[in-house]
Amino acid sequence: MTRAPVNPLDKSTVFSIFPREIDEIKYTIQPGRFIIPPGTYDHPSYLVVGPSSWWKEVDINQPLLEIPQSSIQIADSIIKDYCNGLLGSDMGQAKPGLFYVPGSVEPNVAKIQYREKFDEALDKQKKWYEILTKMADALWARSNGNPMTISEDMKLAARELGLTNKDWLKDHYTLQMIRCKACQQLVSDTVIVCPNCKVILRPDDFSRLDLKFAGDSVRDR
Repeated sequence: MTRAPVNPLDKSTVFSIFPREIDEIKYTIQPGRFIIPPGTYDHPSYLVVGPSSWWKEVDINQPLLEIPQSSIQIADSIIKDYCNGLLGSDMGQAKPGLFYVPGSVEPNVAKIQYREKFDEALDKQKKWYEILTKMADALWARSNGNPMTISEDMKLAARELGLTNKDWLKDHYTLQMIRCKACQQLVSDTVIVCPNCKVILRPDDFSRLDLKFAGDSVRDR
């Protein structure tokens, strides 16, 4: 498969204020790998892309037909394909801070010409972060503090929002999971009462803290 000459003026620039590297691979087009370094609002990263092509079989006795895709189509596809697979991203008002502009544009120029786009990307990224942190709070509560329910994007969101006091953001590498002797449910080794079957797993701590079940006060009456 040999590509036809490419229009050197057909270029678009993808900007990122997302503080994580993006490595997007599209196996059906050529070129098909696009890497965007981590970026911030003050120091955005960028990638200039040109057109790519895919090939269609029209006749078994004829060469494959090249179908060119413009740089704008490629830039739009990079952003949509990446954001579409992320938890909490609605592809509208809440998603990572990525956008593209036509032409090859340097960041210092873009921050003047496209200030509104940077501000819009920052706002959408913040809303995405807020959604992720709310999800993390719910998962942390429902899983009784299981660190495996918290994704790296959720941790990144909390740090970017300055929510460093979140329990699920702390280092939980030393946390161990054990099985409840009664129901075999996996729980944290710090759990005193099994959240599944309500069996007391650590009697000494239960007595020391003078814990009571919600129904105890009702039965005592």
